[in-house]
Amino acid sequence: MSDSDAAGEDERDSGGNGDGGVEYVDLTPGTDLAYTLGERHCAGTIHEGGHVACDAPAAPYCDAHDSVWVCARCTGDCLKDEMDCYDDHAIYLAAFAPDRFKVGVTRTWRLETRLREQGADRGAHIRTVENGRVARQIEAELATADDLVDRVRVGTKRESLVAAVDEAGWESLLDRFDPIETFDFDHGLDLSSRPVAETMATGTVVGTKGRLLVLERGGSTYAVDVRDLVGYELEDGTAERDLQSSLGAFGD
Repeated sequence: MSDSDAAGEDERDSGGNGDGGVEYVDLTPGTDLAYTLGERHCAGTIHEGGHVACDAPAAPYCDAHDSVWVCARCTGDCLKDEMDCYDDHAIYLAAFAPDRFKVGVTRTWRLETRLREQGADRGAHIRTVENGRVARQIEAELATADDLVDRVRVGTKRESLVAAVDEAGWESLLDRFDPIETFDFDHGLDLSSRPVAETMATGTVVGTKGRLLVLERGGSTYAVDVRDLVGYELEDGTAERDLQSSLGAFGD
């Protein structure tokens, strides 16, 4: 299984041999998945719409296919040989239930997509600037505020799947910025208890939130970080192994 834009604007394109087709798996709620995780090795890369396989044992990527998107580390001093981010950039705020508030930047035309990719519950476009360098400088300055961070870990997002946004805290934050546009996302997850963290590809799709895939299986719900599936060979058939049950499996 390859990492297909799970990181948003990151791209992996670094050689290999043997192009293969790319199959997209439907994750619409109610879809049944029945895959067993086989061997794990380097996931290779996606190049010109095809999958370039790699059998190196390092997972999820070997040294030849591992890369770091330098723009994600930029704070205004360009890390590339030549700056190339001259299009308009949006500076945004994102809320993750219950009270984790993040500042970020993206190309203006990608704003709503970027918020959805991260699994944000709320979003706000607070400023538009002429290039990525200026945007990163402002982001770095805002990230020093006590109530703002510039990244939210997947573990925190998993824990928040059954939480509600602190609306008073969010509105208080917005009052400081006079946003251009705001977003309120409904991810369609109606969960009564926190899903169990698992790495699997078997079950009925409950929904997705960012890179978290929520599956129902045997009366329990599981939250899968899809990036943890990168590099596995997927084999048809339900995986048969003992899984920890969620509290919801035992009823009231």
